[in-house]
Amino acid sequence: MAKGLTKRQENILQFVTDYVQQEGYPPSIREIGTQFKIGSLRGVTVHLDALERKGFIERSNTPRSIKIKHPAYQASNKVIMLPLLGQIAAGAPILATEHVENLVPVPTEMVRNMQGAFVLRVKGDSMSGEGINPRDLVVVKPQQAANHGDLVAVLLGEEATVKRIHFNGPQVRLMPSNPAYDPIVIDREDARVIGKIVGLMRDYEGMAF
Repeated sequence: MAKGLTKRQENILQFVTDYVQQEGYPPSIREIGTQFKIGSLRGVTVHLDALERKGFIERSNTPRSIKIKHPAYQASNKVIMLPLLGQIAAGAPILATEHVENLVPVPTEMVRNMQGAFVLRVKGDSMSGEGINPRDLVVVKPQQAANHGDLVAVLLGEEATVKRIHFNGPQVRLMPSNPAYDPIVIDREDARVIGKIVGLMRDYEGMAF
């Protein structure tokens, strides 16, 4: 048992540490209460107040604001495991189990304060002009809206394509960066944006992913 902590406080501290390492952000007070079957939010904050008083964590007045301070509980692993998605059927939940091919380690700094991020494997060389090559992995911040010129993942049928999105009246142009390819022109209502590209990972020998 950590010096100065009750068994319950230590268990909560370890839960918070493990949660941050797995998800990339801290649990909510409600999630802590559910984990430890604590019936009220106040019952959880009593333990968090004690951990903060004893120098193990610090908090602010915003949701999910728990920060581990004690060096013995700092996460040594600086990566988070994100789902690598395969085919995504139109209308189905993006992170449905049947779409997840694997879990991929991604630097936590790349997805800090970003919930629900996922990874897609690039197919084809239509974005080679931006240095995005076949088999590269792109990290996607889930969102349904985009600004003109954003680099996004858009769902076309059962495949997600990575393109620059341009808005042109009632139509959307999905712009490649390889001159060998023509833009994909679709009606605005058919442009199902599933996320914005925020990161790129490459394995030159095809061994890691």
